[in-house]
Amino acid sequence: MTSTVTIRVLLVEDDARLARLTAKYLESHGLLVFVVGDGQEALAQAAVLRPDVVLLDLMLPGLDGFEVCRQLRERLDVPILMVTARGEEGDRVVGLEGGADDYLVKPVSSRELLARIRAHVRRARGELVRGEDRIEVGPLSVEPKTLRATLGDRELALTTYEFALLRALAERAGRVLSREQLIELVRGSADQAFDRSIDVHVSHLRAKLGDDPRSPRILKTIRGIGYMLALEKA
Repeated sequence: MTSTVTIRVLLVEDDARLARLTAKYLESHGLLVFVVGDGQEALAQAAVLRPDVVLLDLMLPGLDGFEVCRQLRERLDVPILMVTARGEEGDRVVGLEGGADDYLVKPVSSRELLARIRAHVRRARGELVRGEDRIEVGPLSVEPKTLRATLGDRELALTTYEFALLRALAERAGRVLSREQLIELVRGSADQAFDRSIDVHVSHLRAKLGDDPRSPRILKTIRGIGYMLALEKA
């Protein structure tokens, strides 16, 4: 379902030109954007504005993005998306383990950024259609009671383990899950014993979703971290 409530974005970016362009694009799609240029101001404004999502650069004057993320996570339960030029695996790991919900490396397409923001806010607001009988994420429908999954009008022929894996990802759509997290989540819900690597199961699931393994758009690999279900509008 689609929310009519305006998404309030706190954009923490010290590059004034980039911040202006990003804010202009997001506002043209109905989002309300508040721009700050340093870490201390970000913490102060977050407490006042209570944003729906925070876009956070790492290289900031004063407090860096890692510390801002840590302090924000202690105070607010909102999605935090790190958007930075620092794309090394170690930075990704530190950022995600430090409380970020997503990590995007510049340059990021405006369209993808908007899609990520909307996906994280939908999840945070509980706007994924879900209940006892069904979880829906875009055209994907997962029915835990009947072990039935469909993508559009196509029913997916999944093993018990693949279904449990898809369910875990769908329940946390837009969020990066490590391999270890997926193993623990699926282990508790699948009847089938875990006897192969999670990567093999993901590969099989991706094939059944019809996703291109060389450039997946549905079940994305976040290098060095894990996987994310990221259904986006074409």
